[in-house]
Amino acid sequence: MKFRTDPATIRGSIAPLVTPFTADGAVDHDSLRGLVRWQLESGSHGISLGGSTGEPSAQSVAERVAAMRTAATEIGDRVPFLPGTGSHKLDETLEITAAARELGADAALVITPYYARPTQEALYQWYATVAREFPDLPLVAYNVPSRTAVDIAPDTVRRLFTDFDNFVGVKETTKDFEHFSRVLHACGRELLVWSGIELLCLPLLALGGAGFVSAVANLAPTAVARMYELWEAGDHEAARDLHYRLHPLVDLLFVETNPAPAKWVLEQRGRIASHHVRPPLTPPTEDGLTRVRALLAEGGDLTQQL
Repeated sequence: MKFRTDPATIRGSIAPLVTPFTADGAVDHDSLRGLVRWQLESGSHGISLGGSTGEPSAQSVAERVAAMRTAATEIGDRVPFLPGTGSHKLDETLEITAAARELGADAALVITPYYARPTQEALYQWYATVAREFPDLPLVAYNVPSRTAVDIAPDTVRRLFTDFDNFVGVKETTKDFEHFSRVLHACGRELLVWSGIELLCLPLLALGGAGFVSAVANLAPTAVARMYELWEAGDHEAARDLHYRLHPLVDLLFVETNPAPAKWVLEQRGRIASHHVRPPLTPPTEDGLTRVRALLAEGGDLTQQL
């Protein structure tokens, strides 16, 4: 909770963990504890749980809260904890966000409500409701139009950032890199912006971004964290080298729907007990695994820490 009062310190590589399940589909808290410990040992600058990589829409509210409790207990105050607390339902969003606050989360990552395709005014009212309900908890909008079918506009972000002191940032998961720039231009560089698009993580830092919430940190956490550190230290050439060396692992993540390929790799390397994903997702197909193995080999030493 120590980062809650100064959210500007929440920077760098925030690892968005998979939610491990047992082979029969239950949340695997033992594997989750192990993943958190490994991320901390590997140098990740923060932990997130319950974003798209964590399969939140396939879990009950009680399961999501229990997983947050496990992660929060393991993290302590060593790094910032930014759990995903959003849902397509407002009552669930408020319930999960309240639990995150009580568990000591440093900020809440709230996805734009999916399926309904709300207007920009409706998005403003949605986030305004959450902000008013939790004035002491920093809020970060999670913009991922490829999954939600709605894009939070830069001007809507500006309104929220202007109107609510606890609305502090946005995780942008859009391949429209112009959008990143327009959000920062509209709000000023005090707004904290993280990239959720792997191949835009490094470029965002050039615009003044706060870091990234990149799923590839599930496979190469040290390399992803180091890329941020190198850029901040002014060694831009070494940071660019890591960016390009991470390409095969980025492609691996999306051979089939994320997080199925990553979970398979984590099981193979003994980091989780099972690569189970919940419906509507399925484990990687044999054709998919052929491609995953090839990309994993190409990723080379960046995955040796697995």
